[in-house]
Amino acid sequence: MIDKALLNKTVEEAIAGTDMFVVDIRVTPSNEIVVELDSPTGMDIDACAAITRKIEEVFDREVEDYELEVGSAGLTAPFKVRGQYLKNIGNEIEVLTRDGRKLRGVLKSVADDSDDFTLTVTRKERPEGAKRPVMVESDITLSPADCKDVRYVFKF
Repeated sequence: MIDKALLNKTVEEAIAGTDMFVVDIRVTPSNEIVVELDSPTGMDIDACAAITRKIEEVFDREVEDYELEVGSAGLTAPFKVRGQYLKNIGNEIEVLTRDGRKLRGVLKSVADDSDDFTLTVTRKERPEGAKRPVMVESDITLSPADCKDVRYVFKF
């Protein structure tokens, strides 16, 4: 079985000095290794290849055979780590809360002292005495623990 602690350490050493961050590292019982990375400036194939080579230096396939996949967290994949929230400040995101609400708005900020984030949503409200509703922007602060799913909204 692949030593996940050593794998984590190897990946962290490989990305040290870059703006890349680990989104997820999975090792299955059948020795399939999946390393998901991300970066505020984007990922390229050369970076993934360099990290693959670093992992292959540490984990000898002759000793224990494994399947290795190193890549970027998908553009439409749900957010898993703080770095993904920071990367998407100013972008439109969609949130599905644990209580079943579906919110769509612009990610305004991420708290410095916690993982809480603020979402600016636009919705219709009817002011008292008004005949027609007007569009009103409001900020909602959420914690990732309150959310089932948070994703970047991809538009063509």
